[in-house]
Amino acid sequence: MKQKRVQISIDTEYITLGQFLKFADIVGSGSEAKFFLLENEIKVNDELDNRRGRKLRPGDKVEVENSVYEIISK
Repeated sequence: MKQKRVQISIDTEYITLGQFLKFADIVGSGSEAKFFLLENEIKVNDELDNRRGRKLRPGDKVEVENSVYEIISK
């Protein structure tokens, strides 16, 4: 199955992984993000990471649920 590729643009220096999950409509709230990270495999720049506070900056790639999200600047 082909991976979906999506660009997420931010207008700040970084966004946390928890904020990203809400921003990308993967979860609805911060508490959902916490449980989502515990139960799902997420890769940031090809490395497994489940830290809600992980800082994502432009150029970072997040792989979740057969989709790849690239963080870009607005």
